[in-house]
Amino acid sequence: MHFIIAGNIVDIQGQRIFQGKLEVSDGKITAITEFPSAENMQGYILPGFIDAHVHIESSMLIPSEFARLAVVHGTVATVSDPHEIANVCGIDGINYMIDNGRSVPFKFYFGAPSCVPATAFESSGATINSTEVEALLQRPEISYLSEMMNFPGVLNNDEEVMKKITVAKKLNKPVDGHAPGLRGGDARRYIDAGISTDHECFTAEEALEKLNLGMNIIIREGSAAKNFEALSDLLNDHSDNMMFCSDDKHPDSLVNGHINELCARAVAKGIDVFKVLKAACVNPVHHYKMQVGQLTVGDAADFIVVDNLKKFKVQRTYIDGILTAEGGTTLISSIREEEINHFNAEPCKLKDLEISTNNTEIRLPVIEALDGQLITNRLEADLKTVNGKIVSDVNKDVLKIVVMNRYNKAPVAKAVIKNFGLKKGAIASSVAHDSHNIISVGTTDEDICEAINLVIENKGGISCVDLDGKVKEILALPVAGLMSNEDGYRVAEQYTKLDMAAKDLGSTLSAPFMSLSFMALLVIPHLKLSDKGLFDGDKFEFVS
Repeated sequence: MHFIIAGNIVDIQGQRIFQGKLEVSDGKITAITEFPSAENMQGYILPGFIDAHVHIESSMLIPSEFARLAVVHGTVATVSDPHEIANVCGIDGINYMIDNGRSVPFKFYFGAPSCVPATAFESSGATINSTEVEALLQRPEISYLSEMMNFPGVLNNDEEVMKKITVAKKLNKPVDGHAPGLRGGDARRYIDAGISTDHECFTAEEALEKLNLGMNIIIREGSAAKNFEALSDLLNDHSDNMMFCSDDKHPDSLVNGHINELCARAVAKGIDVFKVLKAACVNPVHHYKMQVGQLTVGDAADFIVVDNLKKFKVQRTYIDGILTAEGGTTLISSIREEEINHFNAEPCKLKDLEISTNNTEIRLPVIEALDGQLITNRLEADLKTVNGKIVSDVNKDVLKIVVMNRYNKAPVAKAVIKNFGLKKGAIASSVAHDSHNIISVGTTDEDICEAINLVIENKGGISCVDLDGKVKEILALPVAGLMSNEDGYRVAEQYTKLDMAAKDLGSTLSAPFMSLSFMALLVIPHLKLSDKGLFDGDKFEFVS
């Protein structure tokens, strides 16, 4: 196929904009011709956007459906860590993502998950050891070693951890980092081990220190974790070593926008547009050695047309010369994919959720959820007891939270959490990083039990229950208990309905289900809950 497209061509490397035309044949750019400046062209042609770190699974969509939604916003490629499905289904899950991603015109660059399971303090559905990681990294479709969240293992020279890093370096494939709050000598040692990126910085001071130590910093703005405001000003002086990512983005957010939104926000702050586009379009290609076109002759015809360089509203998206989106509408067709799963949970019973005590007054550690952050605080609070049982205290917003093993029969782990804001009912999810057991928070054991059992009945999903108000809603996620294989826009509508239902129950969080999914993420401080118990993320040990 041959075609010509004209407009204002954005040369990011040369830091100039000129009027001209592109000629495309057989998916490649064959010529770029500059026009006299007198011509008045509409639209700006530039390389497509790249999400430099994302878990596709967190969109609750299989890769082909993620692509359908992302191209509308000018995204042509992702650096995708299949860590979530790997924790559930192992190598078979990674192969599922790769195979489905091949079915659409989109460029998925998958990594080899480095931490499956993420820690020894939780029950996962699979294990991927250093031998298996080496085999993955030798495959051409595996581009890098995914985020090394076991930073204590790096600092302590854990044998398995270091084998994975060593083979990635040997094969000249980048190693992604994950070290929130790591500073000083420990940060230097972590970076010196070969870790090249971090998307977990939540202060400019931390990011600047890591930049000065030679690390690439990825600005994250997802559905739960939002670090753009804290880090974006660093683009003014460090645009050569920064990228954009979403990390975890729910389907309703993906319908509204993607990396294009971050470009618009950065330009609105007065950051030079070429520095912004370097982070959004260029740096990931160089760092991850991606075969994604950069708008030069001989490159793959991966480019977009936007209305202007302020709002970045995408008019058209091309990938390998294929028009994949136009005028806000995706042109990628839905593909009906089979399911893969690992789900063995038996129905929950009320007695499984009880926390018994002989004390009428009891003070225990409390998880404090923070809106827009993955980190939590550790508080202590006096807990409410009724008939020798610890129960949720709606008036103090101290609610029961539980995690149930979905792979094997085991006691339910129980704790208390603050800041979810529920006044009635409960929510539950089989999306619970990193091992994806079933997690639930609620105001009564009856509501929690019902919410969990809705998830179990559907072999995965997110649910919202208010037995008094006769609310029983479920978004089924039959692919690994993480994703739907239905139309992405329909899934987004269903998710929005569940999100609103949780907020109608009183939740004050901007993304209640996304926040809930991270309350079991042990590698992020300070206090979390796994299926094995309450966990101190600073000391990396259980709370007695």
